[in-house]
Amino acid sequence: MATDLKPTGLTIRAYQVGFGDCFLLTFEYAKATKKADKERHILIDFGSTGMPKQVDSEGQMIKVAKDIEERCDGKLHMIVATHRHKDHISGFTTKDDGTGTGDIIKRLEPEIVIQPWTEDPKATDPKKQPKPKSKTSLAAGQQQQSLNPQFVSALSNMNVLAEAIQMEVSHLTSAKFMKGLNQELADQISFLSNDNGLANKSAVENLATMGTNHYVNYGYELNVSQLLPGISLRFLGPPTLEQHAEIKNERANDKNEFWMLQAAAQQFWGLQAATAELIGSFTSGNTRLFPNADVFQDFFPTHNRWFIRQLRALRGDQMLRLVRILDAAMNNTSVILLMEVGGKKLLFPGDAQIENWEYALHLDKDANLKLLKDVFLYKVGHHGSRNATPKTLWNNFGTKSNDKKKRGRLHTMVSTMKGKHGSEKSHTEVPRATLVTELMNLTDYVTTEEAAVSVDLKLTF
Repeated sequence: MATDLKPTGLTIRAYQVGFGDCFLLTFEYAKATKKADKERHILIDFGSTGMPKQVDSEGQMIKVAKDIEERCDGKLHMIVATHRHKDHISGFTTKDDGTGTGDIIKRLEPEIVIQPWTEDPKATDPKKQPKPKSKTSLAAGQQQQSLNPQFVSALSNMNVLAEAIQMEVSHLTSAKFMKGLNQELADQISFLSNDNGLANKSAVENLATMGTNHYVNYGYELNVSQLLPGISLRFLGPPTLEQHAEIKNERANDKNEFWMLQAAAQQFWGLQAATAELIGSFTSGNTRLFPNADVFQDFFPTHNRWFIRQLRALRGDQMLRLVRILDAAMNNTSVILLMEVGGKKLLFPGDAQIENWEYALHLDKDANLKLLKDVFLYKVGHHGSRNATPKTLWNNFGTKSNDKKKRGRLHTMVSTMKGKHGSEKSHTEVPRATLVTELMNLTDYVTTEEAAVSVDLKLTF
């Protein structure tokens, strides 16, 4: 296919995967002479952690995979797996009999697979660390280099901890025990631990064997002009630890960047330093959780039962805090992809939170804010949560407008499902109401919430 060809059209298909992400980008090359060159396809994420009540989860994922197969006519050119959360990669899971959704995608023979640098097998080797290809670097970068292997190892151990917490929630809410966790708390813990658990192992392994793998970081350079003529890619995240060590941490609140009520956020997101130290100690293998605890299986003295219920409630709160830390750490490894095609910029930031974003937005910010000012399409970060669309980014978008007829008005797409994560009471609901209001008022807003199979956006160049 001649590299001087340029796309004449693009269809962005956001699939109904409930609480998850799955976007198929189909580029049209009307002037191509060969039928096989008339279209090129990029799949960005494919995962879910829950479907609307009326939708069969397994059946829907198979339906989506087969629709992708049909639309791609047997050939997928590139996959972007932004990070390893289940709601972004579970669709790449395989089955022993070859009937899994991941088997269907693998048969499309993608030529390039893009993942964050934290998925690189070499990332655990301090002698083979990914080097930032951007000219921008931190003065203390060399001091941070040796931290990469421990950080990647900790991410892996977090999957184990999430699995253990999920089992503990099941244990505490079983019929043989007095309920120490209310259902809302148990549901929140189960959702987050399930998203971070070991069930993603098959998907991770499948992605590693498809096509040529590129493990990217901020400033990573990848020329796709041969495979995808007329399309350029920029990676604005995640930074490596050499570039920005803050990706290890979760910011509890930020009145300047989050879509939040400050007082409520401080109360709800009061993650204490001791909790962070506990997770750090546990994931490093230095500490066991409750190593000397006595376990009562079938009988509790009457005078102890009230106290036990209070301990279990406290334990539930601690587990919720732990899985939130795990969730934030994984989100901060998200690939932030800026794509340019036909004079338009398309931004796909996965679930990147502020610690991931702030390297691009605050270091070398003048160049990046200028670069992002005229974004045409924004895939809303983290399903519309309050901490994944930094207000610095949002306020910088120069294409927002109250005028619905304005040429070049910002387009926004979100894949989400109400009621799955967070709560309105604590102002943490996903999607966040205040953010959705802005999206609806100032952009051409598209959501998967009412879609049967997908919602489509068609562009011409």
